[in-house]
Amino acid sequence: MPSPSAADAPLILTLQLDEATQAFFDALRQKHFPPERNYLAAHLTLFHHLPGAELSSIEAYLAVRCRPQAPIELRVAGLQSLGQGVAYSLFSPATEALHRELQAHWQAHLTPQDQQRRHPHVTVQNKVKPEQARQLLAELQADFEPFEATGTGLQLWAYRGGPWELLRTFAFGENA
Repeated sequence: MPSPSAADAPLILTLQLDEATQAFFDALRQKHFPPERNYLAAHLTLFHHLPGAELSSIEAYLAVRCRPQAPIELRVAGLQSLGQGVAYSLFSPATEALHRELQAHWQAHLTPQDQQRRHPHVTVQNKVKPEQARQLLAELQADFEPFEATGTGLQLWAYRGGPWELLRTFAFGENA
């Protein structure tokens, strides 16, 4: 059966992280995420469901919007329990401002989930027993020290019911 076109698939928008930070989170996700569910790289989701029918206008807007954008500084500030998993909390006024700007631009197309304020995080474990999540949280908190990361662009994905298909990366400052 052929895969649906991008116009039929919901779109996901993530913040692309610098290579070292991405590698750090990917290694933790590889180690702690249930293998049968771990078919995505670690990611910081900005929007969960943009309409695939708007793909061309979304791509055009992001291409223009990302061109003058400087890389975004983020602080990996701590860890948080997800109940059945663990995530790293990130703090970034610039990311929050960009998210609010994009929300305002796409307001007519947003699901209730995407209309909410974003609490930036990267999940490294999910869909495990709560006691397993509590154990990992304690283990990671024991030697956690906040660190800096950089958002280097935005990535647009098509959701096809499992693995995501990367459609395009919009690097910050590209062709500036």
